[in-house]
Amino acid sequence: MTAAKVISGAEQFFIPGNSIGILICHGFNGTPQSVRYLGENFAAKGFTVFAPRLAGHGTDEAEMETSDYQQWIQDVEMAYAKLKQTCTNVFVIGQSMGGALVLDLATKVACDGILTINAALQVPEYEKYCNKTVPRFIPEGKPDIKAVDSKEIAYDRVPIKAVNQLLDIMKHTGAQLQKITCPLILFHSPEDHVVPDRCSHHIYETVLSDDKEMVSLDNSYHVASLDHDKDYIIERSYQFIQKHTKLTNRVYA
Repeated sequence: MTAAKVISGAEQFFIPGNSIGILICHGFNGTPQSVRYLGENFAAKGFTVFAPRLAGHGTDEAEMETSDYQQWIQDVEMAYAKLKQTCTNVFVIGQSMGGALVLDLATKVACDGILTINAALQVPEYEKYCNKTVPRFIPEGKPDIKAVDSKEIAYDRVPIKAVNQLLDIMKHTGAQLQKITCPLILFHSPEDHVVPDRCSHHIYETVLSDDKEMVSLDNSYHVASLDHDKDYIIERSYQFIQKHTKLTNRVYA
């Protein structure tokens, strides 16, 4: 079977830079487009940035139907390995389901720091489809973004098989949280209409990291990387990276 064509703008992107790498993982039914603004701004600060496109995303619903969460885990692990080839430090950012995936990664490798944006351990709207096979496709509403001028590349409908893979990876990650000890910053939107804000609070309370912080995104909904607080995410992330790499006295063009 021929692989489906990637939607224009949804491609993965790699921007070479210095010895500090930043891996950015998009969420369920998202694409690297949703995190490109973050990635390009981190690259402008000199960092090496890689945003992989998860299997079945950014092409078509039929291809998404054939993907599973083990592939998504592998996509993130391969992206981390790619950055480690040239980078001394690697920080990993994950939005929504991407947050669950990067938290899973942190149970297996020595990340210098994990940054999550509205990390998903629950999606209440999807729970009624658990272990169901019909309908084949589920209509998707408008992306949950407060900024009216922001657009996200996403499918208008998602396969119920893929929804169940999302439910599985959230459950899998939720059971692994006590294995996480690396520095952690949790960006969370109190007004999130997709993932309950309590998910980030639960992660904060459960991980064993000594260095952990909650940062509230008060002017953004779920897809915060495309919302009003996106520059604030970049600013606070940069401070976090500085803290954990002793970059305070370095300046990047």
